[in-house]
Amino acid sequence: MDTVMTILHVATAVFIVGPMAIIPMTGLRALRGGSAAQVKTLAKSTAIFSWLSLLTFIFGFGVLGMHGGSFTTPWILWSIIAYVIAFLLSTFVVVPQMNKAAGQLDGAAVGTKPAAYGAVAATSGVSALLLVVVVILMIWKP
Repeated sequence: MDTVMTILHVATAVFIVGPMAIIPMTGLRALRGGSAAQVKTLAKSTAIFSWLSLLTFIFGFGVLGMHGGSFTTPWILWSIIAYVIAFLLSTFVVVPQMNKAAGQLDGAAVGTKPAAYGAVAATSGVSALLLVVVVILMIWKP
């Protein structure tokens, strides 16, 4: 069961958390291209993958329990904190800002970056960096 739980944790990290981090970058390209419909679709996809990423979080607790780990282990605690912040930024800042930017594209001149572009770029970048920190901590285990 330990192997199954580890496989589920790693597989969901790759196939769910990966897109959670990358899709907003595609959204930035769609914003630059002026495609409001594509940005709305990518915002919805980002929201779905962000919520699904909780599966990785849950499977991680399963692996932790099977290995007899503790939440007070520094690398585990920092991984949890970094993931939670990345999840909150992605769900409650990036997605709404992408939707806002898509709305700003409607009726805007072609080639004009919406005002929300900077918020999407900065917040999705910070979220992605936090997820990279989680990966580093999961491998390094300082």
